[in-house]
Amino acid sequence: MVSLTLKALVALATFASRVVAECNRTALLEFADAYVFAHENGQVSYLENIADNFTYIENNKTHEITSGIFLNAFMIDHRHTTADTIECATYTELIITKNVSGASTPHVIGTQIRHNPTDMSAYLIDLLVSGPGSWLFNASQTLYWASRETWSVIDESKRDSRETLKNAADAYLDMWNNKSAIDAVPWGTPCARLEGSVYTGNGGPNDSCKPGIPTNNTQAPNSHRRYVIDESYGSIDVMCIFEHLANAPDSHQFRLENGKVRYIHTITLADSAVVHP
Repeated sequence: MVSLTLKALVALATFASRVVAECNRTALLEFADAYVFAHENGQVSYLENIADNFTYIENNKTHEITSGIFLNAFMIDHRHTTADTIECATYTELIITKNVSGASTPHVIGTQIRHNPTDMSAYLIDLLVSGPGSWLFNASQTLYWASRETWSVIDESKRDSRETLKNAADAYLDMWNNKSAIDAVPWGTPCARLEGSVYTGNGGPNDSCKPGIPTNNTQAPNSHRRYVIDESYGSIDVMCIFEHLANAPDSHQFRLENGKVRYIHTITLADSAVVHP
């Protein structure tokens, strides 16, 4: 069962996107830097300007932040952050293979952080922490493919709109319960999906994101979607619940170029022993 806290936060984020003026991008990125620094040092004390109503959600469950993944100090092998100045939020993808002592501690972490627009205080850290046993997990292999992709800033004249990005992501995530959604996805060529650690391409011009898309389109929906959109990177991250995989916490991040899907990164906290539908 989905917690009432998560349902309330989804509603709050949706409401905030309708009323918030544009947030300070520099402030958003500075807090994201502090968040990464906290992971590198295993110290949540580096996170300042925390709202009085702060909530910490790890893998779709509310926790005390001092009892979660921040107890560890990691070496960050890969980090990419996008900023949404309308939602007043950031999304950060981290790939980790070792802790600061050099011991193997593989994780792939996706984190949405949301801020109050008036004082930029962080009121929500919402993260997914995948590790051994998660869907198609292999942090070293994920790092290999992610490091070969190009997620550079897109020229302002070539950027897709927020609506275009959101429609593309929603169409993709609707495929599990709506067959017509397949044709609504603006598939690009080349396009590569990094699903856990499995890559649908090889870096070639004919790479496709279509291998492995659902053929059963009458499944439970991917619900409780939370969005972070950054037009400057052609990026939209959607955190959601894969109801058809025993309510597995999930993140799908998309990059669009010229209106077409170029890359997809997924984090799914489902057991790899479960048959993928």
